[in-house]
Amino acid sequence: MDDYGILSLVPALLTIAVAFYSKNVLLALVSGIISGSLILASFNPLHAMQIAIENQVLKEVVNGTQIQVVLVIFIIGGFVKLLEVSGGARAFARKASLIVTSRSKAQVIVWFSGLGIFFTDSGNSLIIGPLYRSVFDEFKICREKLAYILDTTSSPISILIPFISWGAYIMSLIEKSYAEIGLSEESFTVLIKVIPYQFYAFLALATVPIVVFMKKDYGPMSVAQARYLAKIAADNATPIKKMSAENSIEESPAEESPVKESLVEEKPAEPESETTDDRIGIFLYPLGVMVVLIAGLITWHATHDGISTVHIRSTMIIAYLSASLTCAEMMRRYRSMSYTQSLGVFIKGAESMVYISIVLVLAWALGSVNADVHTADYIASLIGGSLPPMYFPMIVFVLGAIISLSTGSSYGTFAILMTIAVPVGFDLGASMYLTIAAVLSGGLFGDHVSPISDTTVLASVGAQCPHLDHVSTQAAYAGVTGLVAFIAYGLAGAYESPMVLPIAVVMLFLSMYFLMRLFGDSDEGT
Repeated sequence: MDDYGILSLVPALLTIAVAFYSKNVLLALVSGIISGSLILASFNPLHAMQIAIENQVLKEVVNGTQIQVVLVIFIIGGFVKLLEVSGGARAFARKASLIVTSRSKAQVIVWFSGLGIFFTDSGNSLIIGPLYRSVFDEFKICREKLAYILDTTSSPISILIPFISWGAYIMSLIEKSYAEIGLSEESFTVLIKVIPYQFYAFLALATVPIVVFMKKDYGPMSVAQARYLAKIAADNATPIKKMSAENSIEESPAEESPVKESLVEEKPAEPESETTDDRIGIFLYPLGVMVVLIAGLITWHATHDGISTVHIRSTMIIAYLSASLTCAEMMRRYRSMSYTQSLGVFIKGAESMVYISIVLVLAWALGSVNADVHTADYIASLIGGSLPPMYFPMIVFVLGAIISLSTGSSYGTFAILMTIAVPVGFDLGASMYLTIAAVLSGGLFGDHVSPISDTTVLASVGAQCPHLDHVSTQAAYAGVTGLVAFIAYGLAGAYESPMVLPIAVVMLFLSMYFLMRLFGDSDEGT
């Protein structure tokens, strides 16, 4: 085995540094791949280019397993687009809003709607936000609170669902990382075992009902609510500012814009002749078909020849194609949209996944580069004697948060960090499940508080509130949640048990309770 010494660190460190500086995940990944290839080629540029293209990128592109992943992601993207264009999700949210009779119910319904529209993290805000703006105005709740709830129920619920694009993406990273260190456990099985340790996702989702239950706000959110009520009293009108030019959707990270633009552009009209119940059917029936097929096929495989990663991918392809056909048929009946038009929408949705697929291929290639230069071995040799394995997930969580905060991309953070953290954690003897969960939670936390995150920007757009106001009001709640998640990884490192999650929820509740008691004001103002 070649010993590259300190040069083994260059691809990983350069990738992270470029991500910080440029805030461009693609550029960061390419930089890591090229630098690693130069090291492998003894700094011969032509040979390095050959290694990068042939031995890293093309090897991953032509890999049958990797092609399966890309195909799954494309099909899921097509289905999600069909469901968004159908108007069914909006009908679902509108139906839910009919039972709102109080301030607390208004906030809980938005939270519930966010959980229900789990299939799209970014479309979530654009679907739900416009429907509930008037409801929040009626009950005199500031738009910053609406943006906070939208943002908190977008990515955190999506990352917990293994059968959507998030799950397919994460499983592919796990599979690649495990292959590099010689572990053969099925990526689906690993992801299921990781879910109980995704502390930030669960805690973020729990924060909303806790805040609603206490009926208080603190910090910038309290200030925003007081300012909102004061302006209403002064103007005798609801003071909702339009998004300024500098706070518009254009603040979304440049590299992610191709994925998100289509979501902003397409706001299909809902025919007046259709009933809400009809449109809800367009939403519920395709999802029902998807869930039934996934549950049925997985059960069949589990009772016959066992569940493998290939079975999971074939199940997702069958389920999402069937759900897409169901959605197309219902749109033909209720929206007068032909099959040809539905196919066009499906293709557009698949195209929106090109960016994610490119990131994924580059992440696989970077993982191969790091393995070839023995990055994990070198890092483990440096810290193996000084860092107890139980603390490693905490470090990974912090590093993931920093990268994601800087880049505004949880997807990009997963791609960069998974290929480094998993091999290093393996060499140190750290828990693989905790390490993977820490990568996911850290990336999610950083993305949640990043002002340049696409989901953060879209939450501001959906709620129609000033973007920087949303960032500041959300950070006060998300910061507490992130701190509790950090502590939870310390506990889990010492006691690797699913029971850490309910303990963390209790810690979060007590933390929010004392903060509300000490610094909080009534959410109706003082």
